[in-house]
Amino acid sequence: MRGEEAENPGWQLARGLRGLIAAAVDAVYPPVCSGCGRMVSQHRGVCPACWATLRLIERPYCEVLGLPFSHDLGAGILSADAIANPPVFERLRSVAIHDGIARSLVHGLKYRDRTDLAIMMAAWMVRASDGTVEACDAVIPVPLHAYRLWGRRFNQSAELARAIARISGKPYLATALIRTKRTERQVGLGAAAREDNVRGAFAVTEAGQAVILGKRIVLVDDVYTTGATVSAATRALKKAGALDVTVLTFARAMSGLI
Repeated sequence: MRGEEAENPGWQLARGLRGLIAAAVDAVYPPVCSGCGRMVSQHRGVCPACWATLRLIERPYCEVLGLPFSHDLGAGILSADAIANPPVFERLRSVAIHDGIARSLVHGLKYRDRTDLAIMMAAWMVRASDGTVEACDAVIPVPLHAYRLWGRRFNQSAELARAIARISGKPYLATALIRTKRTERQVGLGAAAREDNVRGAFAVTEAGQAVILGKRIVLVDDVYTTGATVSAATRALKKAGALDVTVLTFARAMSGLI
């Protein structure tokens, strides 16, 4: 196919036009670091200084909670927290610790309307998913209540989930899971208060039940803190018959390695 493209004048013309368009876009909107705004070589990238603050969560980590270990304890090792308090979801995966550039990107998407960041962040999330996106049947965002969505104008988790589905070619179920309870903001609440705040806050729609039953779901959120929100959402998915739920976030709040 590549040989045919090379010999086809139409393909050569199209490639040339794409190059000219890309050059024109770069001239008007030069590529800048998604974190600090410094000039970089390509769009949707970060500069070396910002990259140095990115604390990626890489193996070895807990197979269930994705908590990074300070050293390799062997295959399939679980953290003490996963053993003592097994989560309702099957596994959690995150790109990075919620600090440095990871925190800046989350805040840019969530509070500064930087929806353009979602594609780059989603690509990193697919990589961090440890193959669960590839193996899933559908991608679902943690939903906002209609009132909160009206005030914010968009759901940052939905932006990430939509981009993940587009990258992976998996079905994106935007409305299967809904938030039925208008909850308080989770920021500033303790673990127990967070659980109380979101208890019973989610439900699967009647139409959603038909597509969730027996399926492997990737549930997408921007940040994992105590897990109260994604746990409440997972309970609703499991009640509707979901077979397996992977929670996938861009960042997770934690102090360091265990």
